[in-house]
Amino acid sequence: MTRFRIQSPKGAKQIHFTFNGKSYQGFEGEPLAAALLANGVHLIGRSFKFHRPRGIYSAGSAEPNALVTVLHPDGREPNTLATTLEIYEGLEAVSQNCWPSVETDFGAVNSLLSPLFVAGFYYKTFMGKSNKHWMFFEKYIRKAAGMGEASVEADKSVYEKTNTFCDYLIVGAGPAGISAALEAAQTGKRVVLADEQDALGASLIGTNQTIDGLLAGAWLAQQLATLKTYPNVTLLPRTTIYGYYDDNTLGAVERVNTKALRERHIIFHADKVILATGAIERPIVFGNNDRPGVMLASGFGTYVKRHHVRPGTNVIAFTNNDSIYQQIDDAYEAGATVHTVVDMRQSLSDYAQEIVTKTGINVQLSKAVSHVLGSKKIRAVRLDDGTKLSCDLLIVSGGWTPTINLQSQQGDKPIYDDTLCAFLPGLPHQDYLSVGACNGQFGLADCLKSGARALGQDRTYTVERDAPWDILPVWEVPATKGIRFVDFQHDVKASDISLAKREGFISVEHLKRYTTLGMANDQGKTSNLNALALMAKERQKPITEVGTTRFRPPYTPVAIGTLSGGKYGDHFRPTRYTPMHEWHINHGAEMINTGAWVRPRVYKQPGETVTDAYIREAASVRNSVGMVDVTTLGKIEVVGPDAPEFLNRVYTNAWLKLPVGKARYGVMLRDDGLVFDDGTTWRLEENRFLMTTTTANAANVLTHLEYLLDVVWPELKVKVISVTDQWAGVAVAGPNSRATIAKAVSGVDMSHEAFPFMAVMDGFMDTIPVKIARLSFSGELAYEVWCPSHYGLAMWEKLFDAGKEFNLTPYGTEALGTLRIEKGHVSGPELDGRTSLDDLGLSWAFGKKDFVGKPLSQREGLMASDRAKLVGLMSKPGQAIRPGSQIVTQDDQTRSIGHVTSTTYSPALQNYIALALIQNGRDKIGDTVIATYPLKNEQQDVEIVHPHFFDPDGSRMHV
Repeated sequence: MTRFRIQSPKGAKQIHFTFNGKSYQGFEGEPLAAALLANGVHLIGRSFKFHRPRGIYSAGSAEPNALVTVLHPDGREPNTLATTLEIYEGLEAVSQNCWPSVETDFGAVNSLLSPLFVAGFYYKTFMGKSNKHWMFFEKYIRKAAGMGEASVEADKSVYEKTNTFCDYLIVGAGPAGISAALEAAQTGKRVVLADEQDALGASLIGTNQTIDGLLAGAWLAQQLATLKTYPNVTLLPRTTIYGYYDDNTLGAVERVNTKALRERHIIFHADKVILATGAIERPIVFGNNDRPGVMLASGFGTYVKRHHVRPGTNVIAFTNNDSIYQQIDDAYEAGATVHTVVDMRQSLSDYAQEIVTKTGINVQLSKAVSHVLGSKKIRAVRLDDGTKLSCDLLIVSGGWTPTINLQSQQGDKPIYDDTLCAFLPGLPHQDYLSVGACNGQFGLADCLKSGARALGQDRTYTVERDAPWDILPVWEVPATKGIRFVDFQHDVKASDISLAKREGFISVEHLKRYTTLGMANDQGKTSNLNALALMAKERQKPITEVGTTRFRPPYTPVAIGTLSGGKYGDHFRPTRYTPMHEWHINHGAEMINTGAWVRPRVYKQPGETVTDAYIREAASVRNSVGMVDVTTLGKIEVVGPDAPEFLNRVYTNAWLKLPVGKARYGVMLRDDGLVFDDGTTWRLEENRFLMTTTTANAANVLTHLEYLLDVVWPELKVKVISVTDQWAGVAVAGPNSRATIAKAVSGVDMSHEAFPFMAVMDGFMDTIPVKIARLSFSGELAYEVWCPSHYGLAMWEKLFDAGKEFNLTPYGTEALGTLRIEKGHVSGPELDGRTSLDDLGLSWAFGKKDFVGKPLSQREGLMASDRAKLVGLMSKPGQAIRPGSQIVTQDDQTRSIGHVTSTTYSPALQNYIALALIQNGRDKIGDTVIATYPLKNEQQDVEIVHPHFFDPDGSRMHV
């Protein structure tokens, strides 16, 4: 055990790790920062711009200095906080932004040139008269400055994501959060208590304060044990709430850090939110205040009390408030002493004086630290009266800044409190309460009381040795030597703020962008308020008139892998799965992407090709019965008194007289008169409709409808709501489809007379509520069965079991396409944004009423006789017809008269068929033309036929 390790953690496993290639020992689970300090390592990295030596400054996510790169066998992870990275056996970490080493960094020459590197330096110096100048210098600037080097290897870590619903979400497990959770637990409602630290309790851990006669640590253990007895309470350590969004939706990251799972992305949906996010200790601006060995007092206290590590052996404290004395007292009890306190105030409170007497420390009143001495590690401090005091650690407390990031993300404007010298949360826009230190209650008793009060309970806690709040509003100390830093992570100096004021960048938003203050990945947690105070001094105005910036999510950086969850491979769009996805995989499905969804293409049997499989599947539907997952269809509820009129205007055909319990096929046009989308819409109630859209066009249709209601017809009383994710759907098709569904469903008369074509019925599969619509995309007797998504797999399995008697066959998109091509039904390849109703043979849907797109649908170009019309093609030699093939005539093979849109092998016709758009094609039915595919130098004779290849009169679906 080193001289910096007070004692070994109880029950902790000793492990080995390396830092900058050197091997060290630590204890599993402790932060890398604590392990390095225990081994006497204080120089961690180099600063962003000036490459100045930097050490460990704090003990949590507010850390601005100690960023390291973690090396993995399959890559590297830069910009990892040493203060939150829990060490494990074999961990390899290195310093970043330094070359050739952190000890000897050639980039440190920038520090000598720091008088030149002022705010806006790059823009003033390298922009030149054209963009070419900047493009030349940029690569060198980026190489000299910046954070760690990103990995070029794929991230092999495992992530997952989930949604969690709760009645109370309590953010922060310090005294206020614990108190609130105890009260919320007794309501019987669902309670989640989340905290970013690995251990719950925050300031209660290791302090010698007492609560109701118990040491705070014992009281904490007792309360946590109590909370664990409540089945309605979930405790989530290592969980950072990073974003607060509308409707009490909050994003969180849980650091699991196991071989099976690294992080879990949680989206919380809460009825009420209690923010007990605490406060962040802020520094004081003085000369060389960034040197290794300068540390926040709260960080010092955490390392001593929680991790039993002395960050230094010759310690001086510098403060303007009473809170530092609590840290000194706790550290004294834990075995770490402070020999001198430099206090800028003229006198001490009784509380502080009691601790001074107990610990025997020397106090220098009405004095300040002007600057520190030392480079890679401090060796002394110089006071403003010229006194020099030797030390190897300077702990600093300039007051506390309430952590109001989540409140600010909501747009709640903070309110400045002169007594606390801090900004407090403003009026809330959502249903949340701020309690504890984040709401300005810095005393332990006040924190506990405010947590209980959030649940309407007026409880009193007896706390001994509770620090009073007394602060001298001093933000900076003039220095005769050294740079005074405000933002450590972006190397923003106090002089940069002065320059920004002189150059007119006095707005807080301008100051932020001109100096890059608060724009690093720590979001200025330790620097923002000091910067505002310095700008207020420059402008000779109160801080309240200077203004504040708005925090944006995330509160701490979030890995892209965490946001994407367990699925990766396509970085440009989400991947969506139906509830039956695993069933499909387990039953031999070969999957394919359709839009954002993953769907079964075919269900291969041993020895089958894709072609063999879809031919078998399509034939099974024609001969008996098949089922296909249609969950991916877009689904939109259209609700309101004017819903029938709205649909009447959106669709080309009439909708006002559609009876309740019936469905109708509809086509909608774009404003330019071309076909936009098609699908069926069901009338569930008098003023409630359920619209279906094509899979790929669901979002576009919803946007189109919302635009019409918001901009074109705002007077209509209609709401449109996407319910695509709320419904799982299965299409059951084939001569035995009625018998199959009759076996699985109760409460529905499936006879033709009781359940006619296009009817919609409600029924049950055991206890699963289902909606059944008699619709047919295949041309067979067919039904669509829908249920709430979470029942989707159960519904599918029940239908599958019911159909075994009839040799039911699941089929995929290939067979689905075959069946619809045989019937001449249009889909995406035909709805390509260039076709009209008449082009597709849908003129029967052109209503006499007004509808979107009607005026321009009748323009001369769309009425031309030589427009391409939908027809069918039959292969003459019995060969496959390639999609996209150009159609030419025997007489003129140099000019295309159309193209193939969809193609398949038809088991019903025993031949290759296709749909095509051919100029004046309907007049060419019976002609033989050539389908040519120049890319493969292929061509064949095809006969133009009617697009309805199979059962043209529709008798099979009306039985």
